[in-house]
Parts: sequence; C-alpha cells; structure tokens
Amino acid sequence: MSEIRATHTLALAPVIPPASTVDGFVQEFLNNLNFRQGVALSSSSQNDRYLALAQTVRDYLMARWLEDQRAQFERQSKGVCYLSAEYLLGRQLDNNLLASDLGGIAAEAMSVCGIDLDELRGLEVEPGLGNGGLGRLAACFVDSLATMSVPSIGYGIRYEYGIFRQTFVDGQQAEQPDQWLALGSPWEFPHPEAAQIVSFGGHTERYQDGDVERTRWIPAWNVQAVPYNYMVPGYHNGRVNTLRLWSAVATHAFDLRIFNSGDYAEAVRAQTFASNISKVLYPEDSTPQGKELRLQQQYFFVAASVSDFLDHHLADGFDLTKLPDRVIFQLNDTHPVIAVPELMRVLVDVRGLEWDAAWEITRGCFAYTCHTLLPEALEEWSVDLLGRLLPRHLEIIYRINEEFLAEVRETYGDDELRIRNMSIIAEHPERAIRMAYLATVAGAKVNGVAELHSQLLRDKVLPDFAAFFPGKFTNVTNGVTPRRFLRLANPGLSSLITEAVGPGWETDLDRLQGLEAYADDAGFRTAFAEVKAQNKVRLRHELLARDGLVVGEDHLMDVMVKRLHEYKRQMLKVLHIVSLYEGIASGRVAAAEVTPRTFIFGAKAAPGYAMAKRIIHLINAVGSVINDDPRVEGRLKVLFPPNYNVTLAERVIPAADLSEQISLAGKEASGTGNMKFALNGALTIGTDDGANVEIRRLVGDENFFLFGMTEPEVEALWSTGYRPGEFYQADEDLRRALDLIASGAFSGGDRSTFEPVVSNLLYDDRFMVLADFAEYIRAQREVDAAYADQDAWNRAAILNVARCGFFSSDRSMRDYINGIWHTPPAL
Repeated sequence: MSEIRATHTLALAPVIPPASTVDGFVQEFLNNLNFRQGVALSSSSQNDRYLALAQTVRDYLMARWLEDQRAQFERQSKGVCYLSAEYLLGRQLDNNLLASDLGGIAAEAMSVCGIDLDELRGLEVEPGLGNGGLGRLAACFVDSLATMSVPSIGYGIRYEYGIFRQTFVDGQQAEQPDQWLALGSPWEFPHPEAAQIVSFGGHTERYQDGDVERTRWIPAWNVQAVPYNYMVPGYHNGRVNTLRLWSAVATHAFDLRIFNSGDYAEAVRAQTFASNISKVLYPEDSTPQGKELRLQQQYFFVAASVSDFLDHHLADGFDLTKLPDRVIFQLNDTHPVIAVPELMRVLVDVRGLEWDAAWEITRGCFAYTCHTLLPEALEEWSVDLLGRLLPRHLEIIYRINEEFLAEVRETYGDDELRIRNMSIIAEHPERAIRMAYLATVAGAKVNGVAELHSQLLRDKVLPDFAAFFPGKFTNVTNGVTPRRFLRLANPGLSSLITEAVGPGWETDLDRLQGLEAYADDAGFRTAFAEVKAQNKVRLRHELLARDGLVVGEDHLMDVMVKRLHEYKRQMLKVLHIVSLYEGIASGRVAAAEVTPRTFIFGAKAAPGYAMAKRIIHLINAVGSVINDDPRVEGRLKVLFPPNYNVTLAERVIPAADLSEQISLAGKEASGTGNMKFALNGALTIGTDDGANVEIRRLVGDENFFLFGMTEPEVEALWSTGYRPGEFYQADEDLRRALDLIASGAFSGGDRSTFEPVVSNLLYDDRFMVLADFAEYIRAQREVDAAYADQDAWNRAAILNVARCGFFSSDRSMRDYINGIWHTPPAL
C-alpha cells in the first residue's frame, strides 16, 4: 500500500507544524542542521546551512501538504492530472518562502544565527527539469492550480541531468551534463515503496475469459518507476498540491553471481539500461537509438502516472465508469499522448471492462493542448518502433483508428482522400502513428494557446478534425504566474504596484488596470524609471559576477531570450546588429548618432540542430568583434550569457527595455516570454504572431512596435514563389550586412565559417528573414525615436504593465476550469 493510501486510511495523529515565530524557526533550523545534516552551526558549511534552511521551510509546508492529500482523498472530488515531459521550476527557496509568507521570519531567524540569507539563496541549484516555454508554462500552471485551491497532481520525469548545461568554447555551443542533483535536492521526497512497474517489448496473446476473448501482453522486460514528490504551495492560502516525478531504476539492478565471476559491467547492465530512461531531457533523436529512448521516456512516465492515480487516488470499490467525474488528464503537447492507449489497455486488459465502455471513459478523461504550428513538431512514431516497444498499444491504436474511420465514412462516405488525411496511421513516407491525431480523436477538448494559434490550428493544422468535431476545439491563451515573474523577480516594481493599487494584486492581476491612472503622473513615472534603472544595475552586477560580461551603462536593454530555432528568427536580430555596426565601421554613420544599446541573447540549441548552433556561433562572433572595436565607442554591446535559465530570467526580464518577439507570422504558438516582458514594463517589437496579437490589442498600437507580414501575407508570398535573393538585391542595408558576414569579418577572415548561414538565407530562408528585414529596420528606427523621449517611453511602459493583467496563469487556469476541466476549487 502506498504512503498516500496509508495516510488516508489509518487513524493518524494530526501533523503539527513548527511554530511560526522567529524563535520557532531558529529552533527548527538548528534541529535540521544538527540532526539531518549532522553538524553544529559553528562547523557547518554554507551548503549545510542552505540544506537545513530548505528543510526548515519544507517542514512548515509539510502539515498543510499532508492535510491536503488526506482531504482530497476523502472528498473524491474531480481533480487535474497534468501530464508534462517538462517542468522548468526555477529555484524553490524564495518561491516557497513567499507562498508560505515566511520570508520576514526566515530573514530575521537567519540574522539571529549570524547567517546572511542572500548568500544561502545564491547556493540553490535550479532543478534541471525543463528546456523552455513548454516546461515553464507547466510550472506556472501548477503554481496557479495550487493558488486557486484546485486539487491537482503534476506528473513528469525526474531527469538526472536535465536538458544540458550550455557552455561556449570559442563561441560555439558545447553541451555539458547539468548536475543539478550533485549536492542533493532538499525539496524532494523519494518513495521507493510506491514504485510502479513499467513494461516494454514482448508480444501479445489471445485467451478466453469465460465467453469473452481477451488479450494479454507478455512483456520482454520492465523497469521500476520510483516517485519523487515535490510540494507545490499556493500563495497565502494554506494549500499545497503535489508534483510527482518518476525516476527509472532496474527491477533487478545487480546480479551478484555475474559480479563474482568478474564481469562487473554486465552485473549492473540492467541498472544502466533502466537509468538511461530518466537520464536526460529530450535525448538527441537523430539516431534510431535516440528515437527509441524518447518513446521509452514518454511511455515510462505516463504508464507510471496512470497506474499511480488508479491505484492510489481512488476510493476502494470506485466505479470506473465514473472516472471522468473524478479526473481529467491534461496532455501538455504530444509527448504524453501514449497515455491514451495505456489507459485503454489498463481498463480493458487489466480491469476487465468491455471495449466500448473503456473507450467512453477514456474519451472523457483526456484533453489535449497543442503547442505548435510546425508540422515537424507534431510527433509521429513509426509503426515498426511502436510495435516493437509497445505491441499491445499498437493494436489498441489500430482499433481506435478503425472505429474512428468508420465514423468518418458514415459522415462523408467513401471520400478516400479525406479518410487518408484523417487516419491516425500515416502511410507515407513510412507507416507511422500521428500522435496529434490520436490526441484529437481521444480528447474531450483540444485547445490552442493563443487566439491566432487556435484559429490556425482549426484552419490549417487540423482542419478536417475541426470540421468533424466542431465543438471540440477551443482556445486558452497562455499566462505566467505573477508571483514568480513580478513579485519575486521585480521587487521594486511590485512595491510600486502595491503602493498604487493596494495589496492582493498577486492573485487578481486584473487590478493592474489601476495603474493606468498613474501613467500621466510625473512622480509615478519618475519612480517607475528609478525601478528600471535599479533593475539594470542589478543585472549588470549579476552578469559581471556570473559570466564576466559588461553591460553598457545608460543603454537601451534590447533583449531576445528564447529557444534557438530558425522560426524565432534570431538571425533577423543579428542582421539588425550587423547593419548598425556596418554603418559605423564603414564611416557612413557616426557612432555618436547611434542609440546606445546592449543586446542580450539567451538561448540553447538542440544538440543535433546544426543551423541553430551555427547561429549561436555567429552571435558570439559578432559580439566579440563589436564589443572590442574602438570605433563603436562602447555604444553597442552584444552579450550572450550561456545557460539561460529561470534564475537568470528573473534578472534579465525586469531590466529589459525592449522585448524582441519577431517570429515569422503564423509560426509561434503563443510565447510566454512576451507576456513576462510586458508585465515588467518592456515595450514589444514584434510581428502579429502568437500572443503578440493579444498583447498589441490590449496595450494599444501606440505602445507596441509592429512590423512584418501578416500570416495571410506570408501564405500569399509563398504561393507566388518566395525568392530571398530578390530582397537581398533590392535592399542596400541588407546587402551590406550579409556581405559583411560573408566576407569573414566576424571569423578572422575565414569566409567558410558562416557561409552555410549566409547561403541558407539567400537560397532557402524558410522563415522569410530577408522578406521582413526592411520592415524590421523601419520599426527599430521607431524604437530609437521613441526611446529618445524617456518620459513618453516610461508612460508607454507603465501602460504595458497596467493592461497586461490578462496574461496571468490564474486566468489561464480559470479558462481551463470553466471550458475544459470542470474542476471546482476545494472548499
């Protein structure tokens, strides 16, 4: 019996939290230091003290967490199981101090012990459990669910090394293991006694169960999924939800007989094989082995999660036909979609339900969020691989598809083209399972993550399904948690907001509208500008200490931080920078005429994405030349701190003046960085793409720098034949910038170094960088003109903050709750 079920069923004495006083906190801290870390205060290291402090904060949350688990089990009310391959959590100490309202007590208690709390904060290592926007969104959502008192469990993988730690060697990205667990994680609770067995491979066989023919899966091997629990506290409401992450270990990790024979490697082979499953996030999948490992990861965590919920969170004798009234499994993109046939397998093969009843249950238990518009990002798994790894699941998918296509034929007749287009099984170029199609057929709802994205999802990505399931498609625009990305990341602005609109805005971000009245208040604009200046100083100190990078003083902070992908168009930003530099270097423009700017990039490229890595190399090379060229007179700085993460984001975003959101229209699903920047008083330069559309509508055209083609214009240009070379020939500034890169000016005279980047733009340019260049430069000139009037700029920045309360993840959760989940808050 798991620890969860045991807690609910045994008559245990109530858990008594430590006293919420400075003396109580000091005593608890010293107890943890002495009896958990095994050291006295006088002989303790800084890491000992950090771990003891984290354990102390954890202890304060524990009583609430255990009580919530007990109460949720007793109520058996509907809750959310959020299935996500990523959770980009950020540091936990400050977030948990804030949520539990212990910040002041902890600071005073540490002072009593002669300890600097800020030094301990700096020791925390950020959990390496995510890559970019998808994982950070999941973390924002579980934060909001706890804050809104909605019962939920986040399920994912406890990656031993996460994505990777990015370093630069001669300006080129190098991937290092992210050893975030090296000194231990005080925020997690391992529960090996609650491990789930997850099986792979083998074959299936038919057998008779009375008068019913059934199927049995005979796996070839299995692993254990060991759960690690993290507490997810709500903000000042006493609620604590759970994030449960799975780590893979072998069922028989060590063979003593083989070890004693001298074959030490073979003796632990099973453990090595199993641990690979939860070793790294998104293993490089350009090889067959990499593809297989990714599918193993996906099935591993959803199989463990589905079994965990059915085994440990349902009351004894629960009627499984009522399961949709008890839980909704939210599929965060296509990574967890293999959970659909897994639930069917469990219901039919293990629990003995008839197929039709099981399918009715399954269709009520899943909802699917699509996070992309790129066809290559809609996962497909080859039939051969899935059949070899999960033979029973392939059979189930075939039957789901067969019955679904029968429904399609009933509606459309023998329209074979439509049937092929809607089949879950793709036939070309190889037979493969279209996971987005499976999720759409099985899900009660399918949502996009911004208004434009949801429209394009219906019209361009899944149009046949939108026509067939007209009530299934909906929109939920993404949001970000104001607790982390305003209250924690920007304390100066948070204080200013509280002074203006009063306390409580952290859970009611619509109250930011009250700042509008202050945009025309000269004193408030001055205070706002002072906060921005302080944030720039804070960032300057951070980058100097962290990476030895020097931020220009009194510079416009021009920031582009996001995953490195061609569709996000970091190259458009590079061409702008090179164009500015070329003007100065050629003598056509005096350096004194150029608006002083520090350009800050932050991005990781997937290890196998060669072009993205070349672009990173180019950015660093351009920065190296510009930053050292005396002709620039220090008015341009290009900085690329390695290993951008949540911790660095909390410094960069509040300091930014200009937010670069410049993807090709129709390619970005939503973006959440755009929301964080606007909420922190940065103005946006962007295309009408993703959530930019909603940001621009809310803040007003006059407070947003719009440029570029619209999505219909992009489609029209493609249809008539896009020839990037024509744009190169027609635009002198573009030609000079590209020619400068091609000349070897940023590669020591070696023309071959960046030739692939230049050729890609001139002859391929899938994301129309050259087509939008002139418009982008025009918008950047508008930025220069606007920034010259600092008072007007600050007014526009205040209005951005005031009008972006819509982008709270709390609002996103309300949209999910009301339109998809129907999961009321726990009383």
